[in-house]
Amino acid sequence: MASDFQGRRILVVEDEPMITFLLEDALMIAGAGTVVQAARVAEALSAIGTSMAEGGIDAAVIDYTLADGKTALPVADRLAELGVPFVFATGLEPSEVNKGRHVDAPVITKPYDPEDVLACLARIMGKVSAG
Repeated sequence: MASDFQGRRILVVEDEPMITFLLEDALMIAGAGTVVQAARVAEALSAIGTSMAEGGIDAAVIDYTLADGKTALPVADRLAELGVPFVFATGLEPSEVNKGRHVDAPVITKPYDPEDVLACLARIMGKVSAG
């Protein structure tokens, strides 16, 4: 799996620091070049703009509901516009997340094993590369 992440830039939008650190560690061990972190919608949108100017984003992990009570749908919308694959990693059930917009986005329910997130990211990055 390390080759799937070698040198990749991954965005993690998560408001729980411990979860962010666990994902970052797993991604870096798997070979990711950069893990960009954001905990709020505005921060994530800014990070997307900066990252795209610096070479792009290969994939993202998005917590659907952030601590400020906002959904991360604007982040998902922007990534979809840019063609960046993403997975929702959330405490909500998939049926609550995949209503209307982004119905095809994978959903991993918390609590989860970071390895499950990595496997999902590798799968969706592979689809983009193959497509």
